[in-house]
Amino acid sequence: MQKFLNAPADAVTEYLVGLSAAHSEIVRFDADTRIVTRTGGPKAGKVGLVAGGGSGCEPLHNGYVGHGMLDAACPGEIFTSPVPDQIVAATRAVDAGAGVLHIIKNFSGEVMNFGMAAELLAFDDITTDSVLINDDVAVKDIPGTAGRRGLGATILVEKIAGAAAERGDSLETVAGIARRVNRGARTFGVGLSSCTPPLRGKPIFELPEGEVELGIGISGEPGRQRARLGTAAELASVMLEEVLTDLQPAQEAEVLVFVNGMGATPQSELYLLYGEFERGLQTRGLKPVRSLVGNYLTSLDQAGAALTILELDDEMKELWDAPVCTPSIRWGV
Repeated sequence: MQKFLNAPADAVTEYLVGLSAAHSEIVRFDADTRIVTRTGGPKAGKVGLVAGGGSGCEPLHNGYVGHGMLDAACPGEIFTSPVPDQIVAATRAVDAGAGVLHIIKNFSGEVMNFGMAAELLAFDDITTDSVLINDDVAVKDIPGTAGRRGLGATILVEKIAGAAAERGDSLETVAGIARRVNRGARTFGVGLSSCTPPLRGKPIFELPEGEVELGIGISGEPGRQRARLGTAAELASVMLEEVLTDLQPAQEAEVLVFVNGMGATPQSELYLLYGEFERGLQTRGLKPVRSLVGNYLTSLDQAGAALTILELDDEMKELWDAPVCTPSIRWGV
């Protein structure tokens, strides 16, 4: 393992200290409660947005705290859910009288700990609501299982719902918009390698040369099956088919295309994939009108990519285009 580290056990804390120092005008890290909040505190009368999850998926969620997105993030240890105390502290820190929305990716630990936090917050004078993100088409959503994981739609929900909160919408309205985005988005990921958690010191799994993992998540887990590597066009076709078969967008629908790298994928390869996806969508009569390309939701140092497609409406486009200023996404300001 060759990484920039001091003590592996301190990697998350030291990263958060550095993030806060580099973007002190936007975020602050509270080492006691282990939460990241917007600098300047909550805005009176604004709905607060709180999200959290295991570290290792940067810049999610900490990189999206700021104007137009999250009010606070709760970072767990590497690939480990934040604990209820963090979520409670974050909720209290961002409450400004209009309520707080919890954005929860559908992973068992996150669902359980956010649920426990909600029970603890029932004794506070804070109105809360939650939205569950479950856009991963690689996992079957059937009874008796945890169901689909929350992947790329998480960022789209944080941006679009965050803009709705910023313009002054009520908690009920913000939550409804968040759920609408989640319903309209689907994701499928492909891995070209494993990743190496600092405390583990070696890759989580071995992937033979010339093979890929189809249907990966964001915690270093392998996909649902292995296949030969093939060309970028061939892989893009598989990814697009998986997403569209499940999403079933309307004819001539306008869509947002999110091509996400898993941490070790260069932008040149991600933009190559975007070109393949755009051609495939246009061939099917769909209209790519918004895009996001880059390493926005990663799995440490894994090579690979994921495709998220969101079927847009006019309000979603307006909220997507609204100004945002966070450490990792900024436009319109």
